[in-house]
Parts: sequence; C-alpha cells; structure tokens
Amino acid sequence: MENLPRRAGGEIDAIIDRYQSMVYGLALARTGSPADADDVFQETFLAYCQSGKTFRDEEHRKAWLLRTALNMSRRLTGSSWRRKTVPLEEGEAAVFQEPEENLVWQALCSLEETYRLPLYLFYFQELPTGEIAKLLSLRPGTVRMRLSRGREQLREVLKGDFFDE
Repeated sequence: MENLPRRAGGEIDAIIDRYQSMVYGLALARTGSPADADDVFQETFLAYCQSGKTFRDEEHRKAWLLRTALNMSRRLTGSSWRRKTVPLEEGEAAVFQEPEENLVWQALCSLEETYRLPLYLFYFQELPTGEIAKLLSLRPGTVRMRLSRGREQLREVLKGDFFDE
C-alpha cells in the first residue's frame, strides 16, 4: 500500500509557496541541472510531507528544509550510477528576466561547488555565515574564507562583462 502524506494539503501548499524558491535554488546551485533540481525539490517536499515532524519555529523548519535539500542533492550527485554515466547533452540553463542576472548565474555555476554553495546561500538566501557553517558542516571562518575566495573567482569570471580591466 502506498504511503500517504501525513500533513494537511493546505499546510503543505503554504509551506511549498513560502520555501519553493529557496529549496529549488539550493538544488540548482548544488546540482547545476534544472532537471535534477526538480527531482531534489520533489524529494525534499515529499520527505517533509511524510515526516510528520514538528518544528519549534519557522527558522527550524527552514533549516530542516535546507538540510534535507542539501542531503537529497548530495545523494543524487554522489550516486554510483551518476559517476559512471556521461550526460548526452547539456541541460537547459536557468533563465532570469534580466540578461545581467543570467550572466551572474552562469558565472556562479562555473565555480567549484566549494565556492558556489556558500555564495548562493549568502547572497541569494541571505543566510548569515554561522548558519551556512552549520548547514555545510564547516567552521564559520572556513565559510568566510570560501566567500572571499569565491567572490574573487566570480570577479575574474565576470571581469570582461561588468568590470573595467
């Protein structure tokens, strides 16, 4: 018999509306593929529906969703099947309204995950370095260093597009 969601539909809809861009954005930054980000998004909210977990407050719920999305992304990208296959074609890229946003997103995605995730969480999700450190299981100083180095790499990638040489 199929496991049915344990949460009420109205509650689920409200939570998805509130956190969909955060979960999808993290999944996209982690996986680099809109199709994989869709899978992570669905798995994260399915886990939320089935968990029946109670949360102290909205920050606790947000942290749980971020951690779950990160774990689902790691599971997807770290699978042995994934390591042994090569994609047939490059997937579609994320598309933003402004051309500048597309350039910045492409530049961000070109960075190693080590720098990409902290930058995404800091600038797109506006998380403080302490919270990023907990989420990524790093020291706050390590997060600050990765942000600094990531900004420098981003500056180099975008040099011809936005910065005078």
